[in-house]
Formats: sequence, structure tokens, C-alpha cells
Amino acid sequence: MPHIEYFFSTVSPFTYLAGQRLEEIAAKHGATIAYKPLDIGALFARSGGTAMKDRHPNRLAYRLQELRRQAAKARMPINLQPAFWPVNGAPAAYAIIAAQKDGGGDLGNFVHSILRATWAEEKDISQDEVIRACLVEAGFDADVADKGLFTAADTYEANLEEAIARGVFGSPFYITDQDERFWGQDRLDDLDLVLSGGI
Repeated sequence: MPHIEYFFSTVSPFTYLAGQRLEEIAAKHGATIAYKPLDIGALFARSGGTAMKDRHPNRLAYRLQELRRQAAKARMPINLQPAFWPVNGAPAAYAIIAAQKDGGGDLGNFVHSILRATWAEEKDISQDEVIRACLVEAGFDADVADKGLFTAADTYEANLEEAIARGVFGSPFYITDQDERFWGQDRLDDLDLVLSGGI
């Protein structure tokens, strides 16, 4: 059975624009997914990336154009300057880690609802009530948000270390069990082709 390690940030607009295509591709190929949220700022600092505040205006302007185009292609709404961004994505990441361990709901739906809350719904994902509402929407018990916070924090840090060790440098980032790596929501078609044996 194929397996995909999915490294991502809960605050990344490009991860939002992936929608639930990863889950659709995994279902098509009978693949399992391990969800590994991480601290994107720390990842950038340790893998040669540049924090948003330090990027040249040309790059920032291009990013906004690209987000607009990619959202249009995906037919997804996006607010290019959301009310609650930058935001602390760690509480939502902890809840994702706890939900994956606890089970009982649709994890892909939960992850996407967290991302959608920031980039399309003007919600603050650092707030407990937002996280709990997203959990319930995805079929989890809202109290999952309160489970294993210390363990989840340790896992969050471990995800970052694993990501760096395995060559991850951005979000979303997908790695197959054959160590084929894909960076960006615009590489999901390539992931599909690899799982199909097409490339």
C-alpha cells in the first residue's frame, strides 16, 4: 500500500489552495497519509528560505499575483490579505496532531477547514473556539483540542526535525514511501502520476 508523508504549515496559503486533492489522490491509489504539521518560520530559517518580512518587494508582489492566479485555477475563494495573518499556527497544528492520534473524524477535512478559516473565512485559527468548530465540522469531538497538548508540542517539534532531515523546505511538501518529493500544491498532478507509475 503506498504511503505519503505530508509536511505542511497551518498558515500557508499554498497549502490552503491544495484543497483536498491530496486526499482524493490517496483514495484513488489506496495510499495512506501521515499528516505532519510544522513551524514554517523555523523551517525557512533552517533550510535556506526567507521570512516574509525579509523578502524583496518584487517577490512579495509576485507572490500575491501567483496566489490570485492559483486560486482562480482551483476555483477557490481567497483573501490575499486576511484579517488574521500572520497568526500563531501552533494551536491548530497541535489539534491536528491530537486528532490524527485520536481518530474518529475526517482528518483531511479538518486540516482543510483550518486553512480555509484563515484564507477564505476571516477567522483566527489561534483561537480555541475556531479550532473546536473546525473539529466538529470534520466529525471529531471538540474536546480533541484539549488532548495531549504536551505530546502534540513534542510531535510538532519532531515533525520539523524530520522535515529538515528528509529534505523538506516549504509547504505543502509531499514525500512518497519511495522518497519521491514534491513541493507545492501545483505538483499534486506529478504525485498522482508517480503513484500511477506514469513517471
